[in-house]
Amino acid sequence: MATFDLTSIRAVVFDTDGVVTDTARVHAAAWKHVFDGFLRSRGSAPFDVRADYLAYVDGRPRLDGVRTFLASRGISLPEGGPGDEPDTPTVHGLGRAKDALFVAEIDKHGVAAYPSTVALLHELRHRGCRTAVVSASRHCRAVVSSAGLLHLFDVLVDGADAARLGLPGKPDPALFLEAARRLELPPAGVAVVEDALPGVEAGRRGGFGLVVAVDRGGSRAAAMRAAGADAVVDDLADVRVAGRVPVGRP
Repeated sequence: MATFDLTSIRAVVFDTDGVVTDTARVHAAAWKHVFDGFLRSRGSAPFDVRADYLAYVDGRPRLDGVRTFLASRGISLPEGGPGDEPDTPTVHGLGRAKDALFVAEIDKHGVAAYPSTVALLHELRHRGCRTAVVSASRHCRAVVSSAGLLHLFDVLVDGADAARLGLPGKPDPALFLEAARRLELPPAGVAVVEDALPGVEAGRRGGFGLVVAVDRGGSRAAAMRAAGADAVVDDLADVRVAGRVPVGRP
């Protein structure tokens, strides 16, 4: 059980994929399709949709995910550029191929939010706590809008902001710190909710008041605590909110 004590925590910053929306599996499936096609031509073992995704891709900006995963296989590719066609054997080409698959899947099937996260967001906002959502993805706003949740966040910081402002990706805390800056709060008064190890580390490195890790698979609690999580939960239904009860509410 984790507790957001609103006497000291003034805002909560949520990661998007895997915390707010059930899109982490869509990202993982898109990565597998792209990487498997590339690896097959090299006679290499396929991309593991859980182990490889969590270790090398989850929570990272798209191009960093390409670089980190390929490095784990001892593969180096030219960087290429943003104009590379999808599936061009470059970092940008593989990244564009993955992005196209992800967008097509979201456009076709829409986005589902985790009910427990939605309930927590309503509870926090009813109690006067501000909320923000962050993502390394440039599609964060479209994803959150598709899920019908944009009105539940005071601040959104995504990959487009990161590119415009030159913010490094997680585990650097820059995305979270930008959210805190826009909320006009010091990191010590802000909680972070993450499901990826780089994001948990970013919360710790940023000096945030509370870092809550969501371990939906129930297999990474020790790693998340080692990365800096103050609390690890299987689902946000396991989070309690205390303090700042609004007027007229028991």
